[in-house]
Amino acid sequence: MSQISISTPLIGRDDELARLSGVLQHARGGEARAVLVAGDAGVGKTRLLDEVTGRAATAGMTVLTGHCVDLGDVGLPYLPFTEVLGALAQDERFADALAAYPAVGRLLGGGAVGDSGGRLRLFEGIAGLLADLSDIAPLLLVLEDLHWADQSSRDLLRFLLSRGILQRSAGGAPTHRLAVLASYRADDLHRRHPLRPLLAELVRLPGVERLELRPMADGEVARLVRSLREAPLPDPTVRRIVERAEGNAFYAEELLAATGSGDGGVPSGLADVLLIRFEQLSDTAQQVLRTAAVAGRRVEHDLLRDAVRLPEDELETALREAIGRQLLVPGEGDTYAFRHALAREAVYADLLPGERARLHGAFARLLDGRGHRAESAAERAHHYRESHDLAEALAASLEAADHAQRVGAPAEELRHLEAALDLWSAVEPAARPSGEGVDRVRLMLRASAAAAHTGELHRAVSLTRAALAGVGQEADSELAARVRYTLAGNLMSVDNLTAAFAYSSEALAMIPADPPSRTWVWAAATHVMAARHVGENEVALRVARQALGTAEQLDVPDAQADLLISLAVLEGGGRRTEAGRERLREARELARRAGSTPVEMRALFNLAVGCFESGHLDECLPWLTEGLDRARRAGLLSSPYPMEMRYLQLLVLYTLGRWDDCVRAAHADADVLPAAGGYTMAPALYVGLARGDLGATDRARALLEGPFDWMATLVAGIALTDAAALRGDAEDAVERMRSTVAALTDDTGALPHVTVRLATLALSAVADRADDLRRKGDQDGARRWAETATELVELARTTAVHGEGGIPQGPEGQAWLARAEAEWTWAAAGPDAEAWARAVAAFDFGDVYEPARCRLRYAEALLAADRREEAAVEARAAREVFARLGATVLLEQVDELIRRGRLAEAPPTASLLTAREQDVLRLLARGRSNRQIGEELFITGKTASVHVSNILAKLGAASRTEAVAVAYRKGLIAPETTARG
Repeated sequence: MSQISISTPLIGRDDELARLSGVLQHARGGEARAVLVAGDAGVGKTRLLDEVTGRAATAGMTVLTGHCVDLGDVGLPYLPFTEVLGALAQDERFADALAAYPAVGRLLGGGAVGDSGGRLRLFEGIAGLLADLSDIAPLLLVLEDLHWADQSSRDLLRFLLSRGILQRSAGGAPTHRLAVLASYRADDLHRRHPLRPLLAELVRLPGVERLELRPMADGEVARLVRSLREAPLPDPTVRRIVERAEGNAFYAEELLAATGSGDGGVPSGLADVLLIRFEQLSDTAQQVLRTAAVAGRRVEHDLLRDAVRLPEDELETALREAIGRQLLVPGEGDTYAFRHALAREAVYADLLPGERARLHGAFARLLDGRGHRAESAAERAHHYRESHDLAEALAASLEAADHAQRVGAPAEELRHLEAALDLWSAVEPAARPSGEGVDRVRLMLRASAAAAHTGELHRAVSLTRAALAGVGQEADSELAARVRYTLAGNLMSVDNLTAAFAYSSEALAMIPADPPSRTWVWAAATHVMAARHVGENEVALRVARQALGTAEQLDVPDAQADLLISLAVLEGGGRRTEAGRERLREARELARRAGSTPVEMRALFNLAVGCFESGHLDECLPWLTEGLDRARRAGLLSSPYPMEMRYLQLLVLYTLGRWDDCVRAAHADADVLPAAGGYTMAPALYVGLARGDLGATDRARALLEGPFDWMATLVAGIALTDAAALRGDAEDAVERMRSTVAALTDDTGALPHVTVRLATLALSAVADRADDLRRKGDQDGARRWAETATELVELARTTAVHGEGGIPQGPEGQAWLARAEAEWTWAAAGPDAEAWARAVAAFDFGDVYEPARCRLRYAEALLAADRREEAAVEARAAREVFARLGATVLLEQVDELIRRGRLAEAPPTASLLTAREQDVLRLLARGRSNRQIGEELFITGKTASVHVSNILAKLGAASRTEAVAVAYRKGLIAPETTARG
């Protein structure tokens, strides 16, 4: 497990080396640390890690190294960790530690990891093993080239750093004598690279830091170049290499190595440089390197020998030559690796097409000859495909998919299944794999399930539609039904409800209920959900009760759990009642015992929603924490119910007034799941809007770009309607509200549940407009806006009273309705204090921000009724909440109300100026002239000029601009925070 030292000197990395040495020192003292080492290809990451691992070994640390390998679109689950385990297995010192974790041993032996429970045991086993090893001796784990890591390895690394080896005990005791160093190419991480969200998540963890290797300075490159040659180099040569290397150590070394080629100049591209150096080798050494390039970055000696088919002495001579030229370096376990991945890529790209295919075929056959090890299936599939042996590539792809499924890697399973489907029609029927479940339709169904598990919902729909097209008239009714109810389930996940109900109806009609069968039970369970979504509650109840009896008779516990969830939602008061939640808890336990994580996720989601809808917000969070933890361990965070739980968790934090927690969690979620912005940014977007973040409206509009997305449309609609209302734009608020409701209304005509909230937000702007026109004597204008208010309140009433499936909405919906009624009264006849008192009381279920908004309106209504003392109490209560939350938009409004109504002394920071001067100052900050100030405040321009002079004198300012700057600095006015449309 020791590292091969490289003779290249380490130059210009003193700070980085000191930083990593400090990490090792902390690790030896019992404080686990992790560092993510980033840098462009060739900048010196591997050389720096070589130096650090050498120092670690010298200091008595155990060094374990795992490499990720580029196999194109083929995933090889847990490859770097398998390499580490293989090294451990060869060392007798660690035999007892390995034996203590059977799940780890099964991965090493190619055995099945199993379902999500097996995946968790594997993750916990590896964490426990590393902890035990660190008890034997301080441990350094090095993972190289994370940009090529498979998703399963990324998931395992996330677990180790966030929950496993770095976590502290409850008492804050030291963690483990362990350090983790992981490198990746920063220049390979394009915008959608799968490593990006993981890195963003990891660097927020305590104990994890990022170290970026910048390009070397020109002087450091010059020192490096001169140190690589014993004889002095001409200054022009050094200057030319420094200029072309642009701070990249590998470029510099390659350019230097090419200077003696005698071709009269240095090549312009690095690939040319690499190939010139490669062509300086003997023909035999070139043949060996070409063959090694086809194998990948690393290759075993025996495999390379058998593929190149040279006598042992000739092979050894060629290898010595390649190592001497530092194109290859020897590694652990009789392996060789290209010194840099760019060198391998250049050699591979230079192969002739026929030569490339022939060598891939040779490696595929050699790997086959070693036996069909599950962990090598992806590698064999890659080589067979590149060699154009499609039949073998198909068989290996299916074997790789099976392996990915066993080790809990749905993303890799999907890729292998899609590769198999692409190959299927190109392979003669007689040459295709045979066996139960191995046909094109069943493979599509299996791929659709994998797609759903990874959150690729539209891909899941496409795959099941393709399966439906592939089901011929001769297909058995059971398979035809399976395809249809699977399609129905996938269509529900993308809110195509009418089509889902049609397909679930077809599925149920294709197979009889008697004799009982699993297929009928699942067809019925799917039909129950589809029927409920389109309002056919009686059908849903009847089928659910019948199917539950059949599921109990056949002992199908996962279907029993699924049906219990549907009944808990449909019967009585639904999931908002204690009886409904008790049934959901029963379903959760049944699903857990059956090992059905997706059904368990559905139960946990409904438990959380039931608590939220009934106003028990604090009870909601533990269910969400449990559900997301289960989803995270099972690799299902991107599947539909966990996505909903992620959104609900943020919404609960927002509602409880834990805004900073909400924003932090939203940022973390957005990094993990950047494609799911509607789910992962919504409540944080509302926070930004309330806090005067002018970019919030731009982010909301961005959600509406691209194909229609239900959640993104909902989130953007709420944010943009509220933004319009906050700036007093009644026309835009109403238009945003109407367009959002229209877009979210399903194909059955059912209004979205959020209509009551959207209508209320728009109503606030409408009420202000109607009241303003009425005060100005424009009765016709006021009446027109009052009519609009009536239209909006009717929508709010319809939604809140009838709710989903005819069940009235819970406390939140009823609270929004109470506020809608108060706004409607204001629009129709003026402010009604009692209506606002009811609205404040209605939000008393744990919400923090919304009751404060209602208190602000309540205070205005009380002031209009000349109930000044009561108005002062409500205004101060609202102000305290706005100040605590940082809700600057409404904080400014309530301060203005307090000043205008003389409800209390002005805030301490404003006591320097009179109330009128504060009004003038705010208009000054908006760039108004004296004449404009006079017009807006109904005073003369001369009087406005006097106020401006007084403000300048009191603030000691020489100009209007300086006065505004001083006022901002002293907190006399807040920056302009109203959202711009």
